[in-house]
Amino acid sequence: MNTDISLQLQEQIQRADKEATQLCIVGGNSKAFYGCTNNQLEAAGTLSLAGHQGVLSYEPTELVITARAGTPLHVIEKLLADNGQMLPFEPPAYADTATIGGTIACNFSGPRRAYTGAARDFLLGCKLVNGRGEILSFGGEVMKNVAGYDVSRLMAGAMGTLGVLLEVSLKVLPAPEMESTQLFQCSSIEALDKLHAWSQTPLPISASSFHQSVLCVRLSGADKAVHAAIQTIGGENQADGEHYWQQLKEQQLDFFADAQPLWRISIASDAEVPELTENNCLFEWGGALRWFKSDSNNQNFSDNVQQTVAKFDGHASLFRTDDKMSGHQSCRFQPLTPGLLRIHKNLKQAFDPDNILNPGRLYADI
Repeated sequence: MNTDISLQLQEQIQRADKEATQLCIVGGNSKAFYGCTNNQLEAAGTLSLAGHQGVLSYEPTELVITARAGTPLHVIEKLLADNGQMLPFEPPAYADTATIGGTIACNFSGPRRAYTGAARDFLLGCKLVNGRGEILSFGGEVMKNVAGYDVSRLMAGAMGTLGVLLEVSLKVLPAPEMESTQLFQCSSIEALDKLHAWSQTPLPISASSFHQSVLCVRLSGADKAVHAAIQTIGGENQADGEHYWQQLKEQQLDFFADAQPLWRISIASDAEVPELTENNCLFEWGGALRWFKSDSNNQNFSDNVQQTVAKFDGHASLFRTDDKMSGHQSCRFQPLTPGLLRIHKNLKQAFDPDNILNPGRLYADI
């Protein structure tokens, strides 16, 4: 059945290419809020991967899983958990319908990302359909299997603009034997100083956050290692630590509860940006990721945010907003430099020359 679905997807893309129409790729539709909106995308036909599900191979001893792109994320996570393993990048779902294909297409990673790696770091290979309707395979099921460019990882974060993911192969890791979350009352400067100092040591830190004068640090690993780390860093134990990190990952904490526009700021952890304070931000990843809320979402304000962050060599993306923000269609993500824009356009030309797939979802011309 799923083979037939792959062929149906391929035929739909070939037909769209022949008829010069465009397609909006949809899996579980859990990430429809993310990325740019434009008239082309809203008028495009739907290419659904909802029925393209199933784990194709999983050998726990090899630490590799291969699944169809429409497979629900929670199905994969349960299968791994039943075998004492996990997706190392701890991806957020944002809805029960989230799929593994959408997770990789958005390159979404959770609290563990700064300490173990991003989604693209664990993508070993993939199968996709490009904008010409050709089925292509890249990579494989081992960490080092090809020479040259690692094309499969281009798909992580491309948001479907280069091709429709059919299958993905991911490296997985054993789940930690023990985890503990320690709390510290301190200022943002004190919190960052602690995190910077700890980053120079072999402490088994797997997540960190700071908001409203509370620093949370998660320790993960062998029982003895975690207990030793607790003795080293101190702090107050948070009894419901697992629940806290789950809520943070899924943006269910009070900080995310209102409808204010939410910005995702990637910046050097020691950058002191006056506009990004502990009053309007929640810090993650040792301070390198800052969730920033604002009460404005007009074009000028958005430009100012991105220009300010760029001065610190950072990137600012409008992650979530209830308003489609007329005139903001090309600016959800940090504008690219001319050189990077040229590379993106060349890749688009190579994979989807007629701009069939997710037109403008990433940038206006891509």
